[in-house]
Amino acid sequence: MPDSLISNHTAYVASLRGCPPSPDRLSALAGMRNLQAWGVSLVAQTGLQFDLHSAQGKLIASLMAALAEFERDLLRERVRSGIAAARKRGVVFGRRPGQRVKADRFSARVLKLVSEKQSYREISHRLGLSKNTVMDIVKRDRVA
Repeated sequence: MPDSLISNHTAYVASLRGCPPSPDRLSALAGMRNLQAWGVSLVAQTGLQFDLHSAQGKLIASLMAALAEFERDLLRERVRSGIAAARKRGVVFGRRPGQRVKADRFSARVLKLVSEKQSYREISHRLGLSKNTVMDIVKRDRVA
C-alpha cells in the first residue's frame, strides 16, 4: 500500500487519492472493501477516519470513492475534449515522420561503410550509434 503504514489493523495514509489500491483496479471502493474484509480501518493524514465496520464509515467511504471516481471521469472527459479540440485546430501529436536528426547526420557515412561490407555492429561501434539506428538508416535507404 503506497504512502502508508499498517499497525494494529489501522492503515495510515497520506492521501485518499487512489488509496487503497484494488487488485482488480476497478475502484477505490473495491479496495476499501478488501480492507474491511481484512479487518483494517483507514485513517487519512487529514484526520478523516473510516471505521469500515460501522454504517457511517461505510457510507463515508462509499461517498468518497464515488466522488473520486467522478473526479477521474471528469478529468478523462476534459483531456479527451482538449485533444479533440487541438486536433480540430490542426495540432499533430507525436513525432513527425522523417525527423531523425542523428540518423540523417550519419546516413552518408553509414551507407558508405555498409557498401564496404562492414557489419552493422562494427559500424555502430565506430560511429557511436546503436545497431538499431544503423539498421534504420539502411532500411530507409533501401525503401527510398
